[in-house]
Amino acid sequence: MACILIADDERYLRTILCQTLERLGHQVREATNGEETIALVYQEPIDLLIIDILMPYKDGIETILELRKSRPSLKIIAISGGGRCEPEGYLETAKSSGADRTLTKPFSKNEIVKAVEELLGQEQVSPCSHAGETSHRADS
Repeated sequence: MACILIADDERYLRTILCQTLERLGHQVREATNGEETIALVYQEPIDLLIIDILMPYKDGIETILELRKSRPSLKIIAISGGGRCEPEGYLETAKSSGADRTLTKPFSKNEIVKAVEELLGQEQVSPCSHAGETSHRADS
């Protein structure tokens, strides 16, 4: 199965997404901001990134733009519940910055599973480099 990185500063959402994706057989890593996300992508063979737009230190848009330059084949799902404006505005920017899919928070487990399955398809995927671990934070 795939190695998926979930980047979101909301612990509860990361936990739910980790549990959902691990039940499907994926290995999951976690990051709480854009800086951690970039560090993990450079350290491990990440197949899919699920990234929130509004995060501290480096937001999702900046992170997507940076990763698109060095990892153009990385599959990316951008998620947002909005902030000062409607989430659709952030998600349109994420899409134009390189996200493959976007989802508005709150989304259902079925919606995220469908998006993950569509993006990963039948591609060959690499296991995360820390086999045996169920999750890994960049700052641990």
